[in-house]
Amino acid sequence: MPFLPDKEQKAKFKPIASRDPDKYYPTEVLKEHGFVRKQCKCGTYFWTINQDQKVCGDPVCSGGFRFYTDNPAKKKLDYVSVWQEFSKMFKDFGYTPIKRYPVVARWNPTMEYTNASIAAFQPYVISGEVKPPANPLVIPQFCLRFDDTDNVGITGMHNTGFVMIGQHAFVPPSEWDQNSYFRHILGWLNNGLGLPNKEITFHEDAWAGGGNFGCCMEYFSRGVELGNQVYMLYEQTATMPRELKIKALDMGMGMERNAWFSQATPTMYDATFPTVVKKLLGATGFKYDQDLIKRYMPYGGYLNIDEVDDIDKAWQTVAQKAGTTVKELKKNLIPLSGLYSVGEHARSLLVALNDGALPSNVGGGYNLRLLVRRALSFIEQNEWNIYLPDVCEWHAEYLKPIFPELSENLEQVRRILDVEESKFKSTRQKSRNVIRNVIETKQKIDKKKLLGLYDSQGISPELIREEAAKAGQEIDVPEDFYKMVAERHEKKEQEAATERAEHIDFGEIPETDILYYDDYLVTEFDAKVVAQLGKNVVLDKTFFYPTSGGQMHDTGFINNERVVDLFQQGKVIVHVLESEHKFPVGEEVHCRIDRKRRVQLAQHHTATHIVNTAARRVLGNHINQAGAKKSEDKAHLDVTHYQSISPEELDEIEKEANRIVKEGIKLRMKFVPRDEAEKKYGMSIYQGGAVPGDKLRIVEIPEVDVECCAGTHLHNTAEIGEIKILKSTKVQDGIVRITFTAGKAAEKIDEKEENLVKELSRILGVPAEQLPARCEELFSKWKKAKKIASKKKLPEEFNVKELDLTSTDTFEGDILSRIAEIFKTQPEHVVKTAQRFLNQLEGWKEEIKKL
Repeated sequence: MPFLPDKEQKAKFKPIASRDPDKYYPTEVLKEHGFVRKQCKCGTYFWTINQDQKVCGDPVCSGGFRFYTDNPAKKKLDYVSVWQEFSKMFKDFGYTPIKRYPVVARWNPTMEYTNASIAAFQPYVISGEVKPPANPLVIPQFCLRFDDTDNVGITGMHNTGFVMIGQHAFVPPSEWDQNSYFRHILGWLNNGLGLPNKEITFHEDAWAGGGNFGCCMEYFSRGVELGNQVYMLYEQTATMPRELKIKALDMGMGMERNAWFSQATPTMYDATFPTVVKKLLGATGFKYDQDLIKRYMPYGGYLNIDEVDDIDKAWQTVAQKAGTTVKELKKNLIPLSGLYSVGEHARSLLVALNDGALPSNVGGGYNLRLLVRRALSFIEQNEWNIYLPDVCEWHAEYLKPIFPELSENLEQVRRILDVEESKFKSTRQKSRNVIRNVIETKQKIDKKKLLGLYDSQGISPELIREEAAKAGQEIDVPEDFYKMVAERHEKKEQEAATERAEHIDFGEIPETDILYYDDYLVTEFDAKVVAQLGKNVVLDKTFFYPTSGGQMHDTGFINNERVVDLFQQGKVIVHVLESEHKFPVGEEVHCRIDRKRRVQLAQHHTATHIVNTAARRVLGNHINQAGAKKSEDKAHLDVTHYQSISPEELDEIEKEANRIVKEGIKLRMKFVPRDEAEKKYGMSIYQGGAVPGDKLRIVEIPEVDVECCAGTHLHNTAEIGEIKILKSTKVQDGIVRITFTAGKAAEKIDEKEENLVKELSRILGVPAEQLPARCEELFSKWKKAKKIASKKKLPEEFNVKELDLTSTDTFEGDILSRIAEIFKTQPEHVVKTAQRFLNQLEGWKEEIKKL
């Protein structure tokens, strides 16, 4: 029996729960407070103390937002105060307030960005595999969701980034106390917001996600949903639902909504970042009809593009309700929504970039670039004097009482946004030329064309509409355009996902006792054969390292049979033989690992951790590992970076890396419970991505680097010898690859480079320190001779001796890299290039002499 999709599971369970509310919902507390159960015309069961209330709290049923006049909240809380008051109250209830998790969900294999407070604890806390950081707890979790990008600004209440205040508990069924959890949230509504019970409506609902499901209680006041308390009770199985061993309380409450509701500001943005809105209005000098916007806002949700079939009709309806015309409403609302969008997008970008995300054309970075360019487009269209990094700084200052970390990397955020703005501007004129060609050739500009131009060339629909208007052509841009772009890109990413390797069925065998964690120098051992299929052998224990985490596998021998490959399958290590040889199950064998290869791989792996730290120190805190490979001859590290790494920066990274090597720092390697590791070291330990298990192997280079890593490592950084960075290349947007060698492999590179320099000195007749200047002169005079020879005409007052090589200037630094830069080639090709230039120069000189 296949698992039901979340939507179907929710629909299936909701009527089951509603048939027995006393079993599934906190009716004990509701009845204590005089709430009675009713059913709305929409079918929803709800609880209220108002005998004459006939509809639920949803704005569609209850008549929109009705909290602007005669606001029922007796406590007026600004945005920051919502968390401060909530955490203080719940601390008194026995909950532990904890800091937010990063929005870049490196610990979570199921998502790229944190999209809910419960995501901070998925999947391992939810499964009971790992203890939570506190229990129960509350958290102000900043989340990113891009589904509502098109609605931001226009509805006055949608966001791409928001804080979900989470109330969480993870307990066995015997400790589950649903009534207490509900009593606490009711306490917040009554005392935190100052809402009397007559102003609160609770909805019975169901929830499903990640293979789990349960019931939930949504709570509304005056048409606004203030939060939702989910009770995660069951898991889906192949046959029937099963009660979870660990039941989870998952209350999610929007901090933005609570601040907006309690203050009754015109829009959610005025409550969420009031100081930023004030500065944006001051910087732009934008004026709007405030009374009109106040009349519009109770109906702003009617323009939610996800819920509207006819957007033109929706505009007419809203304008009529606001007592104005569509033209007048748009005149005020469109530019105002643009201004709000700039502020909202800047806040999301601040948090994402601070936490290590980067805008790009791939993955989740695609949505971040979409936000950058959408904000910059609004600024350009309206000719506003707004500098996006300044807006980020305003946000950081306002949020400092609850998120002080956002003020620590503002310079990094500025640099990233400056690069993005430069890219944005550099494409504008090119984009205009493309659009004009499309218009002049009378190509059909429909939805498909708009999406294609944006996806392939980054040309915004706003710019297309602007250029088309100049040509007297009206372009219809879908209201949900940016949502369509995001969905289109996500589909491409899913289609590009690689398939899993084929599984080898050994039957039921014990897991392998893995021994390579302790000492990389152990290269001989005895073991017993527990299974074999063809060339694939499983031992009861092994020191052989399988290909994993970007590190290539060991090689060696089992008895006299050569081992050429290793891989991990579940909890067993599979040894692949060069040729098929049958080992009897239970036979004791002697194993030998290729020591030279093992040492080199360990040098490259430890060096990878050091280069990662060195790159972060030189380039900024946004540097994180995006991939790595450690082979015997060289290694590479892919890091998140917003532009190419310059030769000077690469030189600084190499110097910093070798400084760490020379310090002779002793490595510490140990297994630590996951919750302890995360609490002590933070989420940056997941440089290699999400790792399963309740215990993590932590590899620490004290004062340098701490990572969760299962690779073979040296005992001391000095054992690396030397790190030699060979080059850096941009492998994709937002990812730069640093290729390097270490140990004996670096010595081989040094020897090879030394020989290249000696050969160049012989060819060009100058000592090594004069080579860069001589090569620069050679390249310059080669170009000059080529030009004269091709035209077959001498410049005025020209003497062929001007083509002789005479430079003897000296150079300090990496000689080979500098020559490669001059010749625009790779270091290994400089000798051949120099010889070719020299030969051609001499040939052209002979031709020129005849002229």
